[in-house]
Amino acid sequence: MRSPRPEDSDRPSAEPGPNRSPDVDGLLPSLRGIVGEAHVLTDPDAMAGFLTDWTGRYRGDAEAVVRPRTTDEVSRVVAECARSDIRICVQGGNTGLVGGSVPPARAEAADPRIVLSTVRMTDVDEVDTIGRCVGAQAGATVESMDRHAGAIGLSLGIDLASRESATAGGVVSTNAGGTRMIRRGNARSQILGIEAVLADGSVLRRWTSLVKDNVGYDLPSLLAGSEGTLAVITRVLFRLVVPPSAATVAVASVERVENAIDLIGAAPSAGLTIEAAELMTEAGVALVADHGHRRPTATPGPFYVLLEVSGTGDIESAAAELLGSAPGIVDAVLEPAPARALWAGREGHTEAIARSSSTPVVKLDISVPIRALPEAFAELSRVGSECDFPCRPILFGHVGDGNIHVNLLDVPTEHSSTVTDHVFGIVAANGGSISAEHGIGRAKVAWMHLGRDPADLATMRAIKSALDPRGLLNPGVIFGWRSLR
Repeated sequence: MRSPRPEDSDRPSAEPGPNRSPDVDGLLPSLRGIVGEAHVLTDPDAMAGFLTDWTGRYRGDAEAVVRPRTTDEVSRVVAECARSDIRICVQGGNTGLVGGSVPPARAEAADPRIVLSTVRMTDVDEVDTIGRCVGAQAGATVESMDRHAGAIGLSLGIDLASRESATAGGVVSTNAGGTRMIRRGNARSQILGIEAVLADGSVLRRWTSLVKDNVGYDLPSLLAGSEGTLAVITRVLFRLVVPPSAATVAVASVERVENAIDLIGAAPSAGLTIEAAELMTEAGVALVADHGHRRPTATPGPFYVLLEVSGTGDIESAAAELLGSAPGIVDAVLEPAPARALWAGREGHTEAIARSSSTPVVKLDISVPIRALPEAFAELSRVGSECDFPCRPILFGHVGDGNIHVNLLDVPTEHSSTVTDHVFGIVAANGGSISAEHGIGRAKVAWMHLGRDPADLATMRAIKSALDPRGLLNPGVIFGWRSLR
């Protein structure tokens, strides 16, 4: 276990202010005794980065930011907060898009709360080469875990554009899918075990490399996707995969969304395994090109499909033959994997979009049945012209699993709910989900009824009440701020 970084131990913490809640005043010395003076932040400047989410749309308030180093420290912090009736907002890499990683603003809710950040919990265990798994603390990044596994020829089955900042705890808490979901499944399917701290401070540890272990409820799967509302995930045991020995990346400009779907469907018959499948629009590719990335094909098209394929034999020839025989192909380019320049055109979307909007981007991560993708893309592309105010929709996503990342640029803040309602109406009409892989957070609470019926919602509330009866963990996330108090 590594020692704290110099920047962690050298940063001073301000003393409590005169207007701080008496409960918090009494709690802070105890928290400092658990995690160390430097890791209980109360100075506004030191806390600022923990109280604003990645999108810039969500800003909150807290009495303190607490940065534990171990599961034991998390357990003691949670127990102290439970005794003082202080709410806990759990935060990993703070790369979420739905306001689930930062607390509400004081005007929204006045209850005392702290942010519990796993930023110092970055250990990655030695890889179990026989069981093909690795344990990691909640703050370990996707990139660090994959690099650790890659040193012995294995890889993490999860990959995200935010791999350098997205963390184990955050990925599991939101049940993220990412670019490899079509091949490996979502985060829930990648975990063998979990260690987590419950709302009273007790530690739940379900930790085994067994691939068959059917004793009672599958608690790791329950915590995956729970967005920190049921427990604070502190460690995760991930299964690892053997990466393909060779792969090819192809990007094709195509005439229609259906052409991308047909390519994916035809790949297995060509002896190819789809490792990743992404869809982009000309509007998005042009925006990324304006910010310095190369265009993927010489001839543009209305849409672009990126396929990473593996197989046996001459993969590049098989991929070229697939592209040559498929309808609707305008132009195409192939490169041996990892083909980082081709992938950069897809992964550069998020940054280019953020830099191009005059307001914080309305980012809506949704999914529809694959058969509904063409109609959904067409309807979502018209959102900018159908609303009462102009906005620019940029769409891209994981075409192989029906996941569309809807980005609406230049939306006035006061109209964000209106445009969100419009988009979610399109999603519901197409039989889709308002949350594909980023969770509900605080942003989508008002639309939960579109994806879950009353019995379903009541069951989830019952689980929440059983594990966190006072609603202390991640208040406002999934259920709303006041729903359990």
